[in-house]
Amino acid sequence: MPAQTPQQKRVLVSDALSEAAIRIFRDRGIAVDFRPDLGKDRDALIREIGAYDGLAIRSTTKVTPKVLEAATRLKVIGRAGIGVDNVDVAAATAKGVIVMNTPHGNAITTAEHAIAMMFALARQIPQADASTQAGKWEKNRFLGIELTAKTLGVVGCGNIGAIVAERGIGLRMKVIAYDPFLSAERAVALGVEKVELDDLLARADVITLHVPLTEKTRNILSAEALARTKPGVRIVNCARGGLLDEEALRAALDSGHVAGAALDVFAVEPALENPLFGHPNVICTPHLGASTAEAQENVALQVAEQISAYLTDGAIANAVNFPAITADEAPRLRPFVELAEKLGSFLGQLTEAPVTGIRVIYEGAVAETNTRALTAAAVTGVLRAFRSDVNMISAPTLAHEHGIVVDEVRRGGAHSTFESVVRITVEAQDMPRDAAGTVFQDGKPRVIEIRGIAMDAGFAPHMLFVRNDDKPGFIGRFGSLLGEAGINVATFNLGREREGGDAIAFVAVDGPVTEDVLTQIADIPQVKRVRALRF
Repeated sequence: MPAQTPQQKRVLVSDALSEAAIRIFRDRGIAVDFRPDLGKDRDALIREIGAYDGLAIRSTTKVTPKVLEAATRLKVIGRAGIGVDNVDVAAATAKGVIVMNTPHGNAITTAEHAIAMMFALARQIPQADASTQAGKWEKNRFLGIELTAKTLGVVGCGNIGAIVAERGIGLRMKVIAYDPFLSAERAVALGVEKVELDDLLARADVITLHVPLTEKTRNILSAEALARTKPGVRIVNCARGGLLDEEALRAALDSGHVAGAALDVFAVEPALENPLFGHPNVICTPHLGASTAEAQENVALQVAEQISAYLTDGAIANAVNFPAITADEAPRLRPFVELAEKLGSFLGQLTEAPVTGIRVIYEGAVAETNTRALTAAAVTGVLRAFRSDVNMISAPTLAHEHGIVVDEVRRGGAHSTFESVVRITVEAQDMPRDAAGTVFQDGKPRVIEIRGIAMDAGFAPHMLFVRNDDKPGFIGRFGSLLGEAGINVATFNLGREREGGDAIAFVAVDGPVTEDVLTQIADIPQVKRVRALRF
């Protein structure tokens, strides 16, 4: 085990990665333990994972809720590859662990495998090879089809699907694509025709799948969908097992409605048995989509770079459960992340009624930045008043689960007084609460407005919020009560709506304030509300 300094981050590599990838961690000052067999032993992984800040895996390691429960200091999981089926992303999100993949490192390799499978299917190459090597010469048996001028239906036109589409166009095929996220402009740029799924099923001579496995895409080629396909269709799946109903596909192959299928992935893997095995018109490979030397090295290097960048700089790339933050953005965003979280915390601590909405408005220069991370921080601050285990990773999901509408507004251009302003309004069942803040040159967040009343206050671990009538005598009585209780005031910040109107005191104190003292403050005639806050 390599030596480490007390401040040094530690990464566990529990699946096989190249030496070059391991070297990236070490070059970035990260202690790395390379234990490629650990991913096969869940109990051993649970025993060891608590000592690490990062975990680098391929497909063997299964990151279950029990593993995450034991991962007391884990901050990031990096999957060398595109699929994160072996990671419980929901449990990781709830734990506040970033989950990254490497969607681009094996895109070309997987796309090329799909094209190869399509050719093998069109010309029955594996069957012809086996026959010929068995000493037969069945030239008339293996009648294939030309791909030129055939219609290729691409289901999912993301990174890999787009490459397959481009290759299909290069083969002089007519390419149609179904993808709800494919824009009309992107379709034109790729040279494909964007269609609905039913249209694709009815028209395609070859269907190739390139979507992730989700509840919406599971069995996207169901028995009903297969029945709507063009007679004689050929199907290729190099994406994920579970995208097609294997029993239904077998029946469609037996009936002749589907002419052939080429599969690299299966519903259950390792696929030691399967209803499609043994069919003369089926070609199978053992999940080889990313199995080239180039792809394996690319994804290993990429995941090492991503984990290292997050642990050292706070940069987030290719996370499946959090918005991206570049290494350049991270230091500039950090003070605004702190501002958004503390403003949200302030408003959350003032809110007793159920929260129904959180609106974050960005004004000035901050509106031109990566505000998604700031919004996540604001939501975290609000929800932390109700759930101590919430974090920036889990907060957006928790808000959605509780029906809290999160709204983000950007207003660029110069602000009248401050270069950047963040405004947060918390909508609750009783009333809305709002505050605004900025970051000064020293990088420290400041409150500049509460309930529309101008203010200039920093944050401290212990603070008092008092809303009162602007009448003589309040400040003296308030200060005397704190003094009598032995509570030292660090800063005393005042603001008022107008003379004699609503006023606010936002006061930093050197320690916690007891309920007894809060009751005495509340009894001051001018006081409408008092609240002790923690930051």
